[in-house]
Amino acid sequence: MTSAWSSDELERIGRAEELHIAPERGDGTLLRETPVWVVRVDDQVDVRTWYRRENGWFGRVVDSRRARIHVVGLQAQVVVEDVDDNAELQAVDAAYPDKYGRYGEATVAQMTTPEASATTLRLVPLGPLEAELLSCLAGHQGDDREAEGGDG
Repeated sequence: MTSAWSSDELERIGRAEELHIAPERGDGTLLRETPVWVVRVDDQVDVRTWYRRENGWFGRVVDSRRARIHVVGLQAQVVVEDVDDNAELQAVDAAYPDKYGRYGEATVAQMTTPEASATTLRLVPLGPLEAELLSCLAGHQGDDREAEGGDG
């Protein structure tokens, strides 16, 4: 159901200072975009938060497991996967200071603590057909609520 990032997409994401992420609601509508730091490790795209919360972009994207992201020249729908492989987490830990080290050690160190590392999420692009299918399914969920006489 998912596809791989193209080399052009990986280059755009890798060069981006920030990635804008908008969690998707169950009905397919998007929540507010939030700019976040993003790193690329080989052919993977990863984001994390320095402080795990149930609200905000992180909590909402973990709940829905879907989001729309954009960087300059690229917009994509993604599924969100937890990263729990130690080698992969270490590679992401190393990628943050490599990319964002100019912000100072104290700032970047917040993104590489064990707590922050535990929040690492992999963004996996949906192919166009999968994205359209999910959008249609979400639209039908809204139709079901209307048929039941409400939106809640």
